Amino acid sequence: MNYFLTYTVYVLILSVLMGISTWKLFKKLGYNPLFAFIPFYNYFLILKETNHPKWWAVLSYLPIVGPIMMSVFHLYLMSKFGKTSFKDKLLTVILPFIYMATVNYGKDVELEDETQNDLFLTDEEKNAKKKDSFIGSVTFAVVFATIIHVFVTQPFGIPTGSMERTLLVGDFLFVNKWSYGYRLPMRPLAIPFLQGTITDTGEKGNPKDDPKSYVDGVKLPYERIFQFNKPQKKDIVVFNYPQDSVHTAIDRKDPYVKRCVAVAGDTFEMRAGRLFVNGKAETFLGDQEVQHRYIVTTGSQLDIPSLYKIYGFLPVQEQQTDKGYIYGFQGLTDKTAAEIKQLPQVIEMKEDIQDKGYAAISYRDQAEKKIDTTQSIFPINKPWNPDWYGPLKIPKKGDVITLNQETLPEYRWIISEYEHNSLENKNGKIFINGKETNQYTIQQDYYMMVGDNRDASLDARFFGFVPEENIVGKPIFTWMSIEGAFKDSSSSYQADGWRIRWDRMFKATNTGEANKTSYWWIAAMILILFFGWEYFVKLFRKKKTGED
Repeated sequence: MNYFLTYTVYVLILSVLMGISTWKLFKKLGYNPLFAFIPFYNYFLILKETNHPKWWAVLSYLPIVGPIMMSVFHLYLMSKFGKTSFKDKLLTVILPFIYMATVNYGKDVELEDETQNDLFLTDEEKNAKKKDSFIGSVTFAVVFATIIHVFVTQPFGIPTGSMERTLLVGDFLFVNKWSYGYRLPMRPLAIPFLQGTITDTGEKGNPKDDPKSYVDGVKLPYERIFQFNKPQKKDIVVFNYPQDSVHTAIDRKDPYVKRCVAVAGDTFEMRAGRLFVNGKAETFLGDQEVQHRYIVTTGSQLDIPSLYKIYGFLPVQEQQTDKGYIYGFQGLTDKTAAEIKQLPQVIEMKEDIQDKGYAAISYRDQAEKKIDTTQSIFPINKPWNPDWYGPLKIPKKGDVITLNQETLPEYRWIISEYEHNSLENKNGKIFINGKETNQYTIQQDYYMMVGDNRDASLDARFFGFVPEENIVGKPIFTWMSIEGAFKDSSSSYQADGWRIRWDRMFKATNTGEANKTSYWWIAAMILILFFGWEYFVKLFRKKKTGED
């Protein structure tokens, strides 16, 4: 069932529940009881009767926003019948159709005029009304922010160094959800602003036993609208981690940010830590700072904090030996590596490149029988590692691939997880949806996403192809950058406290230019308008009243 048909079914179910639980109340309001069953129009009438903006009715059934607005509208309806106590409000929110039905079918329920007794309200009752008004203002501020978050742009933080020094740890970005067409929400019933889980309540660091921030049973299929562009080579892209085993909902999987280095139909390869696409060496954009791991041997200890003042935070592992010190710099650009090599303490410096033919496979047990696929090279049956990888062709929609025991590890996740088929491998034979076959037709485009910090990036070399349905959008600008916001547990040294990187704020992300323009003045104007709007409106009204 496609997205819009499934969505329509949900709307109709909710509308029937609304009608069954409120038709008598609509009759007491002076309307045809059947109006209680009509989607959107039922809430339009409630807003009309309670003197609220009637256009709010369009928000009734929007994914994520809809449940909040429906609760607000239900409260408005109940207030028309005198159900305004804390207990009434709580029951209306948590058991809406059940509680409204008890009111609807109750014998003593009568319509109340909320304004006729305003002159006789006690101070306590007036304060309660002011409190309700304040709560209403906060609610709609949350609703407005939720609409922006769900349907326009989403904030995203950089907690790891996989894109250093192009994107820094502690950069906070806004992601444009319309860059590659808007992907419609797949879990419409969810807590706003939370990605996958609510909080870490179970085993520390294990999200599998944490409460989810969405209702998994209420789901919609993948659908993307207004897709005029697709990810291109060199784009920095935000996407949902394909092999997230915690969340079945695609749009609730952990968000990752990497560079798209190869698109559907391309051939990707790594040779001695250098990237090649379709046999050609990688070319670099002006803002792209690719890094590699270096091993540095010194005669005495390096002053790492002083280096941080020059280069910013550099993850490094320090080990003392009988002859001096050994440092493993996780990610250095060619320029930074050349400068560190000139330090007087340095005896030897070499790039850390794994041997060709060595398979980078990790295991979950000491006996090395259970492969950890999340930390192992993709696919696991190839003698590849992050420095010597491929050649690997990226699948394209419509490609007909040959399936056998050699190619199956490469396409297993595509067939069974990303394209939702039943896959069995029995007695050397491959079955898809119960039928034996040696071919399969790819149903969507795939991409290769790799971090600019090549030796500190859990990327497509480990988790494989990224499906088009996992693409979120492009980062558009950095709105905040804080050095020291996230600690690196693998580094012997950490950044010295928090420091705001003012020079990175409000700069566009995906321009490819080395020297980006800062748009801080636009941000300042938006903030002035946002916080000063009410002041200017009041000022204008006072002026108009004075003229009259």
